[in-house]
Amino acid sequence: MLRFLARRLALAVPTLVLASMIIFALQQLLPGDTATALSGEERDPEVIAFIRAKYHLDQPLPVRYAYWATGVLQGDLGESIRLQKPVIELIREKLPVTLELACLAMLVALVIGVPMGILSAVRPGTWIDGLANGVALWGLSVPNFWLGILMILLFSVQLGWLPASGYVPPGEDLLENLRSMAMPAFVLGNAIAAVMMRHTRAAMLGVLQSDYVRTARAKGVPTARVVLRHALPNAAIPIITLGALEFGQLLSGAVLTEQVFSVPGFGKLMVDAVFNRDFATVQGVVICTAATYILLNLAADLASALVNPKLRRA
Repeated sequence: MLRFLARRLALAVPTLVLASMIIFALQQLLPGDTATALSGEERDPEVIAFIRAKYHLDQPLPVRYAYWATGVLQGDLGESIRLQKPVIELIREKLPVTLELACLAMLVALVIGVPMGILSAVRPGTWIDGLANGVALWGLSVPNFWLGILMILLFSVQLGWLPASGYVPPGEDLLENLRSMAMPAFVLGNAIAAVMMRHTRAAMLGVLQSDYVRTARAKGVPTARVVLRHALPNAAIPIITLGALEFGQLLSGAVLTEQVFSVPGFGKLMVDAVFNRDFATVQGVVICTAATYILLNLAADLASALVNPKLRRA
């Protein structure tokens, strides 16, 4: 297991370097000029020259990347050109918001998707299976922003139960924090629950047709024990992998949902940085997201080994 971890961590370094180089190069394709945009309406040549020199915009691309990479190795992700704040500080501000939203959305997805997938696989061809597939199809078909707007109209405008937008830190008021995050978490979790349900159903159907499951049933083992003790652990591997990927996608920022509910998370930070050609912020968020994906994939592999003895022995 330690050798496996060492190999995966060794692969993480070149992956992060390659991702940073690609995004650094792609940012140069954005239209417009950063120094000109920051110089104001007058566009004084001296001001433009000063901005270029300050942020190394007058240097060749490899030199600018070397400046940035050197700072990263020293724990400095650069400074936001737009906000005049260190990028690491912006990430510290936005990451807890996105992390909370992602955790709540995954909780919604797991609570809805996995039980529905198990029931659908255990009772194929019944009304339960049809209902579960119908709910999954609805979750996959409904756009997040449209569902978010409808929920605002119903629960905020008509009923007045939940705030329409905004974010309250849990340290200030935990109840208000949960109320403000309820709708965006459900909107995001609803779509992931549909995917979770379909994958859980497919995995469980395959496992329930295995010889050892038929043997357990022939011995008179209760159905609940067969499903939860024998079938589910073997079907959990694709579910864990999917959950890790979906969680990583949530941490990278749910742009539309954050915009609809005015949640100050990673998605809004990334969009604002791209539109304002804030290269340092974009680069910092991308590196943070890439590192998160790598760690989540590693965690998914470890979790799969824990639930499946065959992988653990391998």
